[in-house]
Amino acid sequence: MEKKINALLKNTGISYPPVGVYDLPDPSAFAPFSEPDHCIFSDFTTWMDGSQSTMISKENATAYGCPGAGYWLCGIEGMPREAVAGYLAGQEGLKASPGTMCQWLEAHPPRPMENQAIVISQLQKNYDEFLKTVTFFVSPDQLGLLLTGAEYENGSEQKKVSAPYGSGCGLLLTLFNDVTVPLGMIGGTDIAMRKYLPPDILAFTVTKPMLEQLCDLDGNSFLHKTFWKELKASRAVA
Repeated sequence: MEKKINALLKNTGISYPPVGVYDLPDPSAFAPFSEPDHCIFSDFTTWMDGSQSTMISKENATAYGCPGAGYWLCGIEGMPREAVAGYLAGQEGLKASPGTMCQWLEAHPPRPMENQAIVISQLQKNYDEFLKTVTFFVSPDQLGLLLTGAEYENGSEQKKVSAPYGSGCGLLLTLFNDVTVPLGMIGGTDIAMRKYLPPDILAFTVTKPMLEQLCDLDGNSFLHKTFWKELKASRAVA
């Protein structure tokens, strides 16, 4: 799979290394870990250079400056839901009212951990069984390319890609209905965490089955056809 992922990155021109969300019984192999006192996306640069991973567990989930990661990725409520809704809607204006925010939270429950810890890291060998999703950090052109790839084998009315509202950490995993089927999600749209990303970069998160589908795109696909070649050529001239 590593060779296929590297080939996909080369063919798409994606320069940022993808990161995985792992649900691990023993996270020690992914150390060193960052200190939990901030939004997890402040670790973006260390994810990219591979110097540190991010770990969220029952022991440190409430130590983050933002309780979102512990809530969305581990199912740990660090404060009452009404207080969260009051802050997000009342103070930050992310919903029309705290009541609306409470309704939305009720309709989108967090994901409980299956093992000891959630780890966000560059992809690691020998841990595929614990890998839940993979996130690519992409330009708008590359996002369009991956979205096309996600729909490449889809001939039904069911959409394979969604672009839901949600926190940056929630869009890494929790808002997928089922991680065992090929699905993709546009992320990096949370205005609270976008300051940690380059301004021209979004996220595209996929389940493992969708990653396999993208990696299996062959010479008959759009990756090697006119539209993509012309788009790359136009950007080279601009």
